[in-house]
Amino acid sequence: MDMKTALRPSLRVRTVFISDIHLGFKGCRAEFLLDFLRRVECQQIYLVGDIIDVWSLTRTFYWPQAHNDVIRTILGKAKHGTRVVYVPGNHDRPFRDHDGLVMGNVEIRLMAVHETADGRRFLVMHGDEFDGIVRASPLLESLGSRAYSAALTINRYVNAIRKTFGFPYWSVAAFLKHKVKNAVRYVANFERALATEARRREVNGVICGHIHRAEITDIDGITYCNDGDWVESCTALVEDFQGRFSLLRWTETAEVLVGSQALPLFEDAVALEPAA
Repeated sequence: MDMKTALRPSLRVRTVFISDIHLGFKGCRAEFLLDFLRRVECQQIYLVGDIIDVWSLTRTFYWPQAHNDVIRTILGKAKHGTRVVYVPGNHDRPFRDHDGLVMGNVEIRLMAVHETADGRRFLVMHGDEFDGIVRASPLLESLGSRAYSAALTINRYVNAIRKTFGFPYWSVAAFLKHKVKNAVRYVANFERALATEARRREVNGVICGHIHRAEITDIDGITYCNDGDWVESCTALVEDFQGRFSLLRWTETAEVLVGSQALPLFEDAVALEPAA
């Protein structure tokens, strides 16, 4: 099988939401994202913040070819008709100065409202505006970022060992977020704050990133969606042609996440195509 055949689009969806790619940061899993982008065909892509890690680049310049290829692949999709909406986050905050800029099929927005195929309206924003730590102190934000980078460094070594012994990918940082009581409380408060903002704006739900925790859940009648990240979990949120949302995990084995279950993606990709 040649490369073009191996990477032909095998998943057709209406909309893709991805965030927290952190291009320019050593922990970015750009190769997995490239594989996903080359296999997916969609009408719209929302880049929901922290796409380019300006913070990391100002400390240490790191930009391998795979990171360049991610940008080229997204722009290539835009050139061929895919609408791309870029909602900058806190790590790529300088791009917020260009709110409203439109270049062909690429738009930069501080936040957006996405209408699903079934007519529901979703607020799309990165989410750092509702992070108490970010709002309270830039110093705490910087310290938190450095601690997170340290956890990801440990993560790389742990998974190198696991891969040697045939074990699947496992995120140290995600494990800590789920187990440490304060981290669990922080995530719950963040989710509820975003749901409250969606209700205030009279929309059906919210789609965000920022906390690197993929989730689709109902919070008092508001649908909260977090599309995860491409540093730890390698997840994307997708909307099918009926307006239904799914989370995809794209690590060593591509999976669609259904509740607490993980199913092989390619057997289920047909369910995401338009109904006959």
